[in-house]
Amino acid sequence: METQGELQRMTYPDGHEGWLATGRSAVRAVLSDDRFSVRPDLMHNPWVDTGGQKPPPPAPGLFGDMDAPDHTRYRRLLTGQFTVRRMRLLEDRIREITADHLDAMERNGPTADLITAFAQPIPALTICELLGVPYEDRGGFQDDIVAVTGSMVDYDALMEALARQQAYIGELVVRKRAEPQDDLISGLTESDLTDEEIANMSLFLLGGGLDTTTNVFATGLLELLREPERVERLRTEPEVVVEEILRAVSIIPMTARSALADVEIDGRLVRAGETVALSIEDANKDLSGGHVSFGHGIHQCIGQQLARVELKVGFPALFDRFPKLRLAVAESELPWRPHALVRGILELPIAWD
Repeated sequence: METQGELQRMTYPDGHEGWLATGRSAVRAVLSDDRFSVRPDLMHNPWVDTGGQKPPPPAPGLFGDMDAPDHTRYRRLLTGQFTVRRMRLLEDRIREITADHLDAMERNGPTADLITAFAQPIPALTICELLGVPYEDRGGFQDDIVAVTGSMVDYDALMEALARQQAYIGELVVRKRAEPQDDLISGLTESDLTDEEIANMSLFLLGGGLDTTTNVFATGLLELLREPERVERLRTEPEVVVEEILRAVSIIPMTARSALADVEIDGRLVRAGETVALSIEDANKDLSGGHVSFGHGIHQCIGQQLARVELKVGFPALFDRFPKLRLAVAESELPWRPHALVRGILELPIAWD
C-alpha cells in the first residue's frame, strides 16, 4: 500500500486498485461530496472478496444505501418524525427502562453479562417505543431483533429470526395505517409511502439503532474502566464524556464510497468507478475538530441524538448504581467479534460489591 498524505492507494480483496482515506479532512470531504455514491452495488468491497458478485440495488425505503434524490425524499419524511417532543418523551422512557434493568441486575447480582442484561435491552426497547411496537408484542420482537443484529452464529436460526422480524414489521405497518397512534410508523403512514417502504425504513432504523448503541455501551464501558477519572466526570459532564467515548471506540471503524465522477481529494485524483475506503477510526484520532463516528454529510446518522440520550442516561446510571463496577474476567479474555463492520464484544462479564 502506497502511503502519502490523507489518501493512500489500496489494493482491495477482489484486486481492485482503490483508495484508503485516513485523515479527518479527506474522510469528511468524501462523505460530504455528492460525486461519491453510498450504493453497495456500485462499489468494490474493501473488507472481503465477493468473487465479483455485487448486491442488488437497494429495496424501496432502504434509504441508507441510496443517493440523492431518492435518499433525500425518504430522509426528509423520516426527519419530520424525530420531533423535539417525541425525543423528550423517549428520554423519560429511557430513564425508566434503564432503572428497570439496573433493578434486575441488582436482584440477580453481584455478577452479570453487561451485553444481555443492559447493553442490548435498553436500545432494543427504545426502538420499540420509537416505532410503536405494542407492549404485548415486545418480548418476542426484542428477542428477534437482538438475534438478527447480535452475535448469533446459527445461520438457519438467524434467517428464521429475520423472517419473523420482517413479517412482524409488515403486519405492524398495516395495523398502524388502520389505527394510527403517536409513534414513528403511524406518522409515516400519513405520507405517500407504501407499506413496503415504511416497513423497510423501520427495518433500517432497527439495524442502525440497536447493534451500534449496544456495542458503544460495551466498548465504552471498557474505556471508562481504563480511565476512572472519566467515571467521576460522568456526574458533571456526561455530554462531554459521551462524545469522548464515541470518538475513542469508533464503533464503525470503516465505511466506503464509490466515485461517480473524477474527483480530486487531498491533491489526488480519484477516478470515476474507484472505491474509497474511509477509516473512521483513523479520522477520529485527529482531535482538531469533532469526531465522525456518526458520519458526515447527508448520510450522517439520523438517530444520533437518540443514541446520545441513551448513552448519556445509561452510563451515569450504571455507575451510580454500582460505583465499584469492574470486569469479572481479565480484559485479554474478552471475546471480540471476528469481523470489523461493527466493532463489538460478544460477552462482557461484570461484577460489583
